Amino acid sequence: MSSSGHGHTPAAWTGVIISFIGFCVAGAFIVMANVAGFWAGMVLIGLGAVVGGLMRMAGLGTEPKKSARPRPQAQAQPQEG
Repeated sequence: MSSSGHGHTPAAWTGVIISFIGFCVAGAFIVMANVAGFWAGMVLIGLGAVVGGLMRMAGLGTEPKKSARPRPQAQAQPQEG
């Protein structure tokens, strides 16, 4: 599975790190019963997804895979003459 390269891009790492920080912030503030801090963490989680997506569109992510089926090759027509 590691040969697929899934998640091994700067876009994926950046998005996950930002989202993880947001998760930690939201978790800490929910324990402290601070609603504003909790929602700030939730915004960071969403921001991680947006930043990762923007980085992918900028070319720092994996390119979409093409069809797994090989294209049929055109058969050579015999030349007359």
